[in-house]
Amino acid sequence: MLKKIPKGKVVTYKEMARVCKTSPRAIGRIMAGNADPVGYPCYKVVASDGSLCGYSGHGGLLGKKKLLENDGVEVKNGRVSKMYSYTFPF
Repeated sequence: MLKKIPKGKVVTYKEMARVCKTSPRAIGRIMAGNADPVGYPCYKVVASDGSLCGYSGHGGLLGKKKLLENDGVEVKNGRVSKMYSYTFPF
């Protein structure tokens, strides 16, 4: 699912949970165990309010911010605007 998130877009833990038929907390645990956060872009998953949270790969939250900005997502005050939100079509 992570590879299906378009460039310049993010999804919430809640959206990932909806598609995977599980809970947002379960998605958080799965993302925390991601051994390849660039190949499987877990950095594109944010909290429901758009805040950056729960990223332990490549420099923590500053690394997540940098990866999102490199992907074309603007981060202001630690949050991503809803305009960057993606909803899976299924």
